Amino acid sequence: MVFLPPKTNCERNRMEKIFIMKDGFVKVASGTPEIQVANCEYNADAIIALIRRAEADGVKVLVLPELTIVGYTCGDLVLSTALTNAAMRALERITLATTGSDMLVAVGVPIVFGHLLYNCAAVVQNGRVLGVIPKTHLGNYGEFYEKRTYAAALETIEEMELFGQKAPFGNRLVFCCREMPLFAVGVEICEDLWAAVPPSTLLADCGASILLNLSASDEAVTKVDYRRMLVQSQSSRTNSAYVFCSAGTGESTTDVVFSGHDMICENGTMLAEAKPFGAGYCVSEVDLEFLSRERRRFARKLFDNTDVVRIPFSMDVDETQLTRAFWKTPFIPDTNASAATRFDQVLAIQSHGLAQRIKHTNAKKLLIGVSGGVDSTLALIVSREALALLNRPAEDVVAVTMPCFGTSNRTRANAEKLCNALGISMREIDIGESVKQHLDDIGHSMDVHDAAFENAQARERTQVLMDLANMHGGLVVGTGDLSELALGFATFNGDHMSNYGVNADVPKTLIRAMLRYIANKSDDALKDVLIDIVDTPVSPELLPPKDGEIAQVTEDIVGPYELHDFFLYHMLRRGAGKEKIVRLAKYAFDGDYDDATIEKWYALFIRRFFSQQFKRNCIPDGPRIGNVALSPRGDWRMPSDAQPHAFQ
Repeated sequence: MVFLPPKTNCERNRMEKIFIMKDGFVKVASGTPEIQVANCEYNADAIIALIRRAEADGVKVLVLPELTIVGYTCGDLVLSTALTNAAMRALERITLATTGSDMLVAVGVPIVFGHLLYNCAAVVQNGRVLGVIPKTHLGNYGEFYEKRTYAAALETIEEMELFGQKAPFGNRLVFCCREMPLFAVGVEICEDLWAAVPPSTLLADCGASILLNLSASDEAVTKVDYRRMLVQSQSSRTNSAYVFCSAGTGESTTDVVFSGHDMICENGTMLAEAKPFGAGYCVSEVDLEFLSRERRRFARKLFDNTDVVRIPFSMDVDETQLTRAFWKTPFIPDTNASAATRFDQVLAIQSHGLAQRIKHTNAKKLLIGVSGGVDSTLALIVSREALALLNRPAEDVVAVTMPCFGTSNRTRANAEKLCNALGISMREIDIGESVKQHLDDIGHSMDVHDAAFENAQARERTQVLMDLANMHGGLVVGTGDLSELALGFATFNGDHMSNYGVNADVPKTLIRAMLRYIANKSDDALKDVLIDIVDTPVSPELLPPKDGEIAQVTEDIVGPYELHDFFLYHMLRRGAGKEKIVRLAKYAFDGDYDDATIEKWYALFIRRFFSQQFKRNCIPDGPRIGNVALSPRGDWRMPSDAQPHAFQ
């Protein structure tokens, strides 16, 4: 069912052209005004002032608390015709105050319908009431006694008249933006969220991407965390943005206290929060393109429920100014505590995965090519942890350093210090003569430092490791990481190959952060070498060093890994295209890189990502770590000959 309110001339003009909201961002807000219980005129003034504030902030959807026009705690007073009439006059004032504005406002108000009183949310825009949603689940326990005064929502959708306007009345309304199909709003009220099956679940299954909750959740010890958990959980389960607004300190404190706890959540992630007894207002931008992508990813079926009324509305569509945080390093949590938990989880997944492979193959040794770089360092640590799980000595890890034309003094020394600090066996095999012989055999000059010159070294290293594994009944543990897989920055059938790739799902930025974390928990000897390894420029060391120092810096060739990891995350995890990824990168890295630099490295990222898929299609086994992975057997299926045009 579709309810069609009359269109204004302004709307008719807007409908002549269908717009797409820039990058899918919609600015939403949750606001708790300072009210006086049963003083509807005063409360209307406070609500209108908050509406003006939200308009100035560019907000498109504003949520206000439950029964905020009268105050949730007004008790039996709400049964008085004088108070409900005053509430209707206040609602009319508030509605008229939205004239000329396209912002949706959801305001809590008691409404008499068919001789019964309902606890309602009125959704108003541009001088009209678009719809009225009565509360479905009435709180009637402990300090709540709503059934004393209010009736629960009807099972049908009715039509009512307010201020000479007709509007649908029911708990199954979805407000749909004409100009942006992804922009659809559903509403529930307080206790509805606490129900076993919240009404918002049905609304989401019928297309609502933004869910609003007008609440009067009183404060109690530990309730903040429980309330936050409910909001995040419902947002996650429904792949929605969930905007929660709770009554504040203006409510009566006769028996309970209200704190104005407001939240904006996106797919389980808290974007903004007005903490209890705080500002009473929070604002952020929700990404509807991302939410739609998540629903497609999980094949979330939209029900064509004929009992749901879809109410179209129009909105001026423009570029939403971003205020929310987009972290430079999206693979790393933004707090130390969360990061530490993440690092421990990654290490546990890697080490347990490798331990299982050791048990299954009855491997006697683990062979790792050690360069003194971050990838091989983490692989050594993981290998030691895996053997510890099996009650086996660290000496069963054989670290093999294979100096050749590009090996620097710094990396060579760090490799030795690392193995000593970890108690790991180490063996040095100089492959210089072998590579020279090979190049001579194929007629390649030692003076030509091309791809063949570089890759001959990488393949020789892999051959040595594989043969040693055969000799010792062992496994070659791969060191290549997720960032290198994305860029194809590995030698095919060289460092590209192993028996088990422990870092295959770990991006370079995360590896660096993990090593710093491990360093800070380690003794001085291990800490010092780990810090120096992290601070060493990333290099394949395939070109001769200059004065003993690294001559070939990877990030000079392919670009900064922090940018590439950012591109990778937003492309694969959030499903964004070029315009959006570049926009977000410029926003996140403002002051670090100029626009031209970001655009340059994005172009290289896309070119290499598409051209190097053939390498990813035949990578070894390795443990899945997170939501961004490139294994062809699990997370990422892509033909090797796919074209990049849609992403350029």
